[in-house]
Amino acid sequence: MAKRRPNGDGLVRKRDDGRWEGRIVVGHKKDVSPIYRYVFANTQKELLEKLHAHIETYRDAELTEDCKISLGEWLDRWMNEYMIFTIRDNTLSSYNSMIKNYIKPNIGDRALVFLTTADVQKMYNTVKKQGRIRKHPLLGHQLSDSMIRSIHMMLHQALDAAVKQRLIVKNPTNGTTIPKNNYAPKQVLTDSQLDRFMNVVRQDKLWYDFFYTELMTGLRLGEICGLKWLDFNENSGRLKISRTLHKKKGGGYTFGETKTDTGTRTIILPPSTAEFLLNRKKSSIGEWIFHNPIKPEDPINPHAAYCKMKVLLKNAELPLIRIHDFRHSHASLLANNNINIQEIARRLGHTKIEMTWNTYSHLYPREEEKAIQVLNKIE
Repeated sequence: MAKRRPNGDGLVRKRDDGRWEGRIVVGHKKDVSPIYRYVFANTQKELLEKLHAHIETYRDAELTEDCKISLGEWLDRWMNEYMIFTIRDNTLSSYNSMIKNYIKPNIGDRALVFLTTADVQKMYNTVKKQGRIRKHPLLGHQLSDSMIRSIHMMLHQALDAAVKQRLIVKNPTNGTTIPKNNYAPKQVLTDSQLDRFMNVVRQDKLWYDFFYTELMTGLRLGEICGLKWLDFNENSGRLKISRTLHKKKGGGYTFGETKTDTGTRTIILPPSTAEFLLNRKKSSIGEWIFHNPIKPEDPINPHAAYCKMKVLLKNAELPLIRIHDFRHSHASLLANNNINIQEIARRLGHTKIEMTWNTYSHLYPREEEKAIQVLNKIE
């Protein structure tokens, strides 16, 4: 069956000012009155070409009367009605910041139905060059490639929702060009550097326990801060990771599910680590494995752990790596001992094994070399 063509696709007229005008019906208001999309040109031929292009664009379209709201208005509605209960507080804060600082000042007033791929691309280019509010010592006012990618992914998601709500017929972020992934090299402490770090940490009992456990488990910062004693099975030596702790903007913290579905997992601890936690549990006074030293009824604040790590690294005269980089040290230790890549991915809570392999494959023997060894045995 042929696709339905928009109503009014034959309406063409010459205006009093000499220009040609055409219109098509692209939807209907609540009172059933039509919503028109107009096309203008200097000649009839040019108008018909434009009109036919619009007919194809709006084929099978049935937009609602809200299609003329601005992009800024739609983003506010999308955040308040569709996203507020589906994403974490930190993500919500990040989205609001990107909308306020980058999108609204550039294209927020643009009518959603008239927003084009060129508009979005121009916005990306503008904020890339001069979007940073506070001058960076290296980048100046340029935004990083990763921030442009974050803005794009958030805006793409919002405009996909607009398509589903029949406010636009296609997502204008499709067809834009954004920077490729440009991740900083993974930083991994050497064995001697880890020894230096742990020697410094041993001077502080609270933080020694925390960072020793981190190195033995490779947990994300929010995961280790969110551990409770009920997650530790002292009989089997297993540790269940089922929640993550986040620092709230303005103070305090909030709980959430693990970063991914595979983030909820149970890992077997080395006997020495299980015994270590068991001894710590004997003197524990709260439900948290790592509690706030001032308020034991509260968990340790992720931001406090981050700040303490920077001080410890500086005292040990080591590179100022991230806590997340301890995950790489943990994974590299396993990979260097030829632990199966699937097991490393499971312990880290990675969604895709490909990501784990791409990160740590260089630590495994080259497959070509293994193949040659096998073939060399054949006479």
